[in-house]
Amino acid sequence: MHHTHDDVTTGEPTTDEHGRPEPPFAAGEAATLLGFLDFQRATLAWKTRGLDAEGLRARLHPTGMTLAGLLKHLAWVEDYWFTETAAGRPAPPPWDAVDWAADGDWEWSSALTDDPDELRRTWETSVARSREVVTGLLAGDGPGLDGTHAAWGGRAQVSLRWIVVHMVEEYARHNGHADLLREAVDGQVGD
Repeated sequence: MHHTHDDVTTGEPTTDEHGRPEPPFAAGEAATLLGFLDFQRATLAWKTRGLDAEGLRARLHPTGMTLAGLLKHLAWVEDYWFTETAAGRPAPPPWDAVDWAADGDWEWSSALTDDPDELRRTWETSVARSREVVTGLLAGDGPGLDGTHAAWGGRAQVSLRWIVVHMVEEYARHNGHADLLREAVDGQVGD
C-alpha cells in the first residue's frame, strides 16, 4: 500500500494513493475496527468514483450485479445494521417505503434506474447516519462495543462489535465484486 505521508512519527492518519484512510497500526479496539470499516467504505467509493450511469449499470456476465446495485445494497446494509438494529430506529427513507415482499432485491433492481449522483448521495447519507449512531453508542455513557441490540426481528441479540466486524466482512466481500466490475468497465485495477 502506498501512503501519501508517513504516520510512523506523527501518529496522523495516512491515506493511500486512492484517498483511502489507513487503519491505525496500534490503537484501541473500537478505533481499529472502525479504521478497517472506513478503509472498506473508501474502497467502494474509489471503485465507483468517476463513473456515469452506463458505467455504474454495467454487468459482469453471467451475474446481474452492478456497481450501482452495490452502492445501493451497501447503503441499505448500513441502515439496516446501524440505524435499525444498533440504534433501534425505524427504517429511514428510501427503505421505509419499499415493498420487500414484492421485490426482495429492490435495492439491486431499482439502482439500475437511479441517477448516479442520487445513488452516491443515498450511500453517503447512510454512511453518515451509521457514523452518527456509532459515535453515540461509543460515547462516554453509551453501551460501547459490548452493548447488544435486537437483530432479525428480535430472534437474536448482537453486539456493536459484531455489527462492525460483520460490516467489514460485508464490504470486503462486495469490494471484491467491485474490483471485477470496475475492471470490466474501464480497465481500472488495484485493491
